[in-house]
Amino acid sequence: MTHGNLLEPDATRLPERPEAQAALDSATDPAEVAAEYPDFSEAWAALAERALSDGNVVAAYAYARTGYHRGLDQLRRAGWKGFGPVPWSHRPNQGFLRSLAALALAAQRIGETEEYERCATFLAESDSEAPKATGLEN
Repeated sequence: MTHGNLLEPDATRLPERPEAQAALDSATDPAEVAAEYPDFSEAWAALAERALSDGNVVAAYAYARTGYHRGLDQLRRAGWKGFGPVPWSHRPNQGFLRSLAALALAAQRIGETEEYERCATFLAESDSEAPKATGLEN
């Protein structure tokens, strides 16, 4: 019998959201998905990423912050204690992680260096693959 790092909690995996995921995956506008499922972080992440690509950094910041906070609420309900792995490979976690990455990028673009660094560190500590997957490699 082998044991992992006993000081690190088990990975947190958010619950599946099949209806919301199907709506987003079927190319429904993320704004419609967010309106119907306001606690679905992936819809907020998609809105933030779209706003970033359109150059609307203030909207991106607001969307990303919403997705981030909704994801934090869900992580806590799933047993997360404020630290520990949040694996990118688990699709329901990706909305939170994408929101966190978008929040970092938006913060960087508006000159919030401290928030950018905090979010980038949080993303990397959640899963070392997440910065690459989200385009937020340091």
